[in-house]
Amino acid sequence: MKYRYNELTKSDFRVVKVEACEAVPKSKKLLKFTLNDGSDRKRTILSGIHEYYEPEELVGKTCVAITNLPPRKMMGIDSEGMLISAVYEYDGHEGLNLLMLDDRIPAGAKLY
Repeated sequence: MKYRYNELTKSDFRVVKVEACEAVPKSKKLLKFTLNDGSDRKRTILSGIHEYYEPEELVGKTCVAITNLPPRKMMGIDSEGMLISAVYEYDGHEGLNLLMLDDRIPAGAKLY
């Protein structure tokens, strides 16, 4: 999903805690995250990072998400934001690391 710079400057970056993560059936790339975003409800975000991570290794991690994007339906599931990753080239291959933070930072903390 690509966004223009002016859209990103309006983005609300928040700390989220991964409460559950699972592969999306019939998709080779998508993982479905259930996140604590510091609010009273759970947030669902889908991310195409299954090539780089297995779902069980992400449960309990503290990550960064853009939380004020409009929901986007993917494989019939509403994705309510975007997780932030670093993408780079490594030995001629694309590498990707989900941005993970210190676990002491509470869910819902705003990033500036």
